Amino acid sequence: MTSRRIAFLDVDGTLVDHHQQLAESAIAAVRGARAAGHLVYVCTGRGRREIPDSVLRIGFDGAITAGGGFVEQGDELVASYTMPEADVARVRSFFESADIEFILQGYDDIWASPGLLARVRPLFEGDIARGRDAAATADMEKLAARMAPRPRPAGEPVAKATFFGSDPGAFARVRDGLGEGFHVITGTIPYLGESGGEVSLAGMTKGAAIVDHVGRVGLTLADAIGIGDSVNDLEMLQVCGLGIAMGNAPAQVKDVADEVTSGVDDDGVWKAFVRHGLVAA
Repeated sequence: MTSRRIAFLDVDGTLVDHHQQLAESAIAAVRGARAAGHLVYVCTGRGRREIPDSVLRIGFDGAITAGGGFVEQGDELVASYTMPEADVARVRSFFESADIEFILQGYDDIWASPGLLARVRPLFEGDIARGRDAAATADMEKLAARMAPRPRPAGEPVAKATFFGSDPGAFARVRDGLGEGFHVITGTIPYLGESGGEVSLAGMTKGAAIVDHVGRVGLTLADAIGIGDSVNDLEMLQVCGLGIAMGNAPAQVKDVADEVTSGVDDDGVWKAFVRHGLVAA
C-alpha cells in the first residue's frame, strides 16, 4: 500500500497540451489518485481566472496559482505572496516604456495591457481554426475574452506579471531592466520563446509555495510529487521529494528532475501516477 502522497501538477504542457487539449488519461489519473486518498493540486503559472474550465472540472484538493502567488485549500485562499504596490507600479511602468504587452495576475482576476489582445489574437484564431475539440476551443475563446483591457481596481493585489514582447530580446531587457529584486524567467510561453516570460518578486516561486503548504495538510516534502515541463517548474521539481519532468520538457527541466515520464500527448501524468502507485494500471 502506497503511503499518502501529495501531488502538484502543472497545467500547460502537463495536464493540457499547448492547444488546450486535455487527455482523458489525465482526468482518470487525478480522480483515481484522489479516490485512493492522495491529495492532488493544480500548480500553475496561470492566474485562477486563466485556468481552463476543462481542467477545473476534473476536481482537485486545491491549487497553487500565479506561479506560487496564491495557495488554495479546497475553495479557501490560505496564503498570498503578492507584490508591494510600488513594485507593481515599477513593473508596469517598465513594460509600458519598453512597448511590451503584459498581464497582471491577481487572485481571481487578471488585467491585460491595452494592446495585448491584438498582439495574441492571431495565435488564438489559428489554433481554433485547426479544429481543436469543442472544450479546447471554448477554453481558448474564454481566455481571449479575458484579455480584453480593463483597469485594475486601485490596490487590488498582484502576484505576478506575464509579458509578451515582440522580439527575442524582450526577456533580456526585462531581466536586466528590473534587476535583482525580481524573479524573471522565460520559456514559459513556447510560441514566444525569449520574446515573453514571467515576473514575480525574488523568491516567489511554485517551489516556495509548496514548501510553505505541505505542513498545512499534515504531510512533508518527502511525501510530495511535482510534475511539470517548464522553466517555472524548476523549483517545484527541486523541492518535492519526487520531481518528475514531462517528456516534452526542455533539457534544463529534465536535468533537475528525479525522473522523466512520457509527454503530454502520451499519457505522461497517468504513467507517472501508475509507476508510483497512486493509481492502478
